[in-house]
Amino acid sequence: MQQIYTYGKYLKKKFDAKVYKVGINISGFTCPNIDGTVAKGGCTFCENDSFSASTDAVQELKGFHLNLESKENPFLEKQLIQLEQQFYSISKRQAKEYGAEKFLVYFQSFTNTYAPFDTLKALYDKALSFPNVVGLSIGTRSDSITDETLEYLAELAKEHEIWLEFGIQSVYDETLEKINRGHDSQNVKEWIIKSKEVGINVCGHLIFGLGGETQEMMLETSRAAYEWGIDSVKYHPLYVVKRTALANEFNRGEFTPITEEQYLEVLVKSIEMKPKNVTVQRVTAGIDDDSLLAPIWCRDKNRQIKNINAALKKVGLKY
Repeated sequence: MQQIYTYGKYLKKKFDAKVYKVGINISGFTCPNIDGTVAKGGCTFCENDSFSASTDAVQELKGFHLNLESKENPFLEKQLIQLEQQFYSISKRQAKEYGAEKFLVYFQSFTNTYAPFDTLKALYDKALSFPNVVGLSIGTRSDSITDETLEYLAELAKEHEIWLEFGIQSVYDETLEKINRGHDSQNVKEWIIKSKEVGINVCGHLIFGLGGETQEMMLETSRAAYEWGIDSVKYHPLYVVKRTALANEFNRGEFTPITEEQYLEVLVKSIEMKPKNVTVQRVTAGIDDDSLLAPIWCRDKNRQIKNINAALKKVGLKY
């Protein structure tokens, strides 16, 4: 049985320590397809309120949102405090519960390069100053990063572990338009390649089960992402949560979620064609609360992993 090359194994080998990602949510960040720059409402599957960041000491900056054209940020000090509070709270728990020794600060929610460069630099530098932090992982969109930011991250990458996480989702423009993505697949390809050329690691997010896509289309997205040179991958099934445009489509009978059997089949085929050097960070996703409308199989993560391993075992693989 061949073990799949996971992101955890990659980090353990590189740093000879247990390295954990510390997920950070910074108030004031948004996306260009939420604020109206390229679209309104966000991606059809995204429940925007679920990304709201909050801590005991720092209230959300309601109504305040940054973008690439913002001239000033009067709340930067509060954001830096928020970053620090979240890091120490989460990393302390990870060290206690999981034996974490080193950390990657993961700027997770919304688009974490969609702000003025001075703000980004202050946040990134602050994150790298925390004890036992070896690098950053930055969730973003390919239409929301500037050459200035990319150049700075390339400098950081000379001494730190720097990752950009791009939502690829699909390489079919008709699909991207249908989910209100706000950019085309060529834009994603361009920025992934540019990031790789300057020495930044790239993780690509792929969604299986987008409306109207066949298995071959999903596999073509995987093939393209691998060809673009991604270093790591996250696989997601598309699931429906309340208060989204996708939920409205589902309730009208206009969207049929992917079945678990269909997902397992495309996932296994995608992993089989994956280059050996590409690490796997996630093989499924879901949510276990009453906001989930469908598919119900996305509710139980343990059952999902059990079934994924059973499917992988048939082709000699193990997650």
